[in-house]
Amino acid sequence: MNRYLLIRRLRGPAFLLLVGVIALLAQADILSWGQCWPLFLILAGVLLLAERAALAGEGYPPPPGTPPGTPWQGTTQAPTQSAQQTTSTAIVPAEHQDFGDEIHGGQS
Repeated sequence: MNRYLLIRRLRGPAFLLLVGVIALLAQADILSWGQCWPLFLILAGVLLLAERAALAGEGYPPPPGTPPGTPWQGTTQAPTQSAQQTTSTAIVPAEHQDFGDEIHGGQS
């Protein structure tokens, strides 16, 4: 499992854990529910930052909405496609060397 999916799957449990901690602090009269809303924003920002860093480390392009000219670490590691791109209507594309014997009548 890659890091992006791991962080993405931990988002819900992280917010649930934060709600539990705030409930304990509210029960002990240390923090009230009205004062804790910045903690939710901080947690959301940290998780989004971690997801973006994980995507950049795996070589994906920047997410939509990224301003042009913003440095993105994933651009140097982007997956490259094969230079031999052919258009085919076949369900399973075949390479020329796969049918070498059949094309030449079984002669080499």
